[in-house]
Amino acid sequence: MDFDLVVKNGFIVTAAEVHPPGLEIGVKNGKISCIGVGLPQGPNTKVIDAEGGYITPGGVDSHVHLSQRNCPTGDNWETGSRSAIAGGTTTIIAFVSQEKTNDSLIPVLRDYQAKSTDQSYSDYGFHMILTNPNKTILEKELPMLAKEEGITSVKLYMTYEPMKLSDRQLLDIMTACRALGMTTMIHAENSDMIDLIIERLEARGHTEPYFHAFARPQLAEAEASYRAICLAEIIDAPVLLVHMSSETALQHVRAAQGRLLPIHAETCPQYLYLLSEKLKKTEDDHYHGAKSVCSPPLRHEPSDLDCLWQNVANGTITTFSSDHAPSKYNVPGGKRLGLINGIPKFTKIPNGLPGVETRMPLLFNRAGRIEQGNRITMPKFVQVTATNPAKLYGLDGIKGSIAPGYDADLVIWSIEKENGVTITNSMLHHDIDYTPYEGMTVKSWPRYTILRGNVVWDRDNGGLIGKMGDGKYLKRGKGQILNGRTGNPVKGMATGEREHWA
Repeated sequence: MDFDLVVKNGFIVTAAEVHPPGLEIGVKNGKISCIGVGLPQGPNTKVIDAEGGYITPGGVDSHVHLSQRNCPTGDNWETGSRSAIAGGTTTIIAFVSQEKTNDSLIPVLRDYQAKSTDQSYSDYGFHMILTNPNKTILEKELPMLAKEEGITSVKLYMTYEPMKLSDRQLLDIMTACRALGMTTMIHAENSDMIDLIIERLEARGHTEPYFHAFARPQLAEAEASYRAICLAEIIDAPVLLVHMSSETALQHVRAAQGRLLPIHAETCPQYLYLLSEKLKKTEDDHYHGAKSVCSPPLRHEPSDLDCLWQNVANGTITTFSSDHAPSKYNVPGGKRLGLINGIPKFTKIPNGLPGVETRMPLLFNRAGRIEQGNRITMPKFVQVTATNPAKLYGLDGIKGSIAPGYDADLVIWSIEKENGVTITNSMLHHDIDYTPYEGMTVKSWPRYTILRGNVVWDRDNGGLIGKMGDGKYLKRGKGQILNGRTGNPVKGMATGEREHWA
């Protein structure tokens, strides 16, 4: 059999190991057909020489915001997905967002489908944000979405007034999702703590962007994370805590994982690289810090960054996502919403940073042999950027690994022949007028991004060569539990106690 594509002369990396040199990847009809030596090549076989670089699975970014009403100056599906491809991400999962006035999820879904259909460069799926979990939604619509639409994950908020849910609502949703095998994602911050601090900061005139970091302390994330874990434990539901940034919160997660509870954690590039000093004004721009307003906020100390790196390395962090949720800086309706009559008001600044294109290069930058000063191994890089999110969100067997039968989604990197790549906004493919990583140098960038056997990014020969509409919608199955298990006894409960009411 002749292959459509053969990739040779690279180091194939999976979640388990870095394979020795000499192995080749054979692709047929968009799927990885085999991995072997001396694969046959016909006259129509395209051959890519990896030139000694690493070959990793196409990235799966499971936390991306595109074409959202609360980010009118942010990326749409065309600009966000092309940016993903240029950074080595071949699959994105974005959010259909219910508002509290929506009594049904179906019209919300149809509206979002219309925005994404034939607009994406990358393959994609949807999560559902729930803010009004009425009985019809929990009992009828969620089962339909899982079965017919392949939407098998929901996101819940414990903060933000327009979106936050009560503990009872969280419990009801967890119960419904557990029965359906859906993944529950939770944004965990204590809303009352934040409201109190904001009220007192404003009373003292502390409204500059820098005070955003004061308004949402680590303790707010830690308390809400612990509470979310307790709620999940009593329901016996698997959950993932999104964009974690707090050492104490992560200690709660690690303790829960040590008790074999099915608790997962996600973090993002900003919590590995950026500190709250980015929120300060500059000599040229007193409002400059607005560019780096996100929630949870950037933390204060280098030790905070070290903590996050350690928790990626030790396995506490399950997935590494971008939380790409940007707004433009220099246009009305974007980050400037927080500049009122020339006075900065951090509570009015749209939250979120651009990052879907830089996510993979930033983590790859510190991946490799630990004895050479890297923070994580290459297999760990693959785990958190591709394999784990694919498994957690119902794409195992299709995405996230280099193995026969999987989609031929590949990224080919080169390290030795490059002196590093300096990130500038002008080189990126999003539709945002800044990057918080401006001027930062990373050791490599994807040379090729391959989507289902087709080269869609060739850095040295034209860059983006894929087309809008190349991306396919992915109906996802049930996600897997990657940490712990269900069925654990609840601490402090008598044997069989929960069965009397669960």
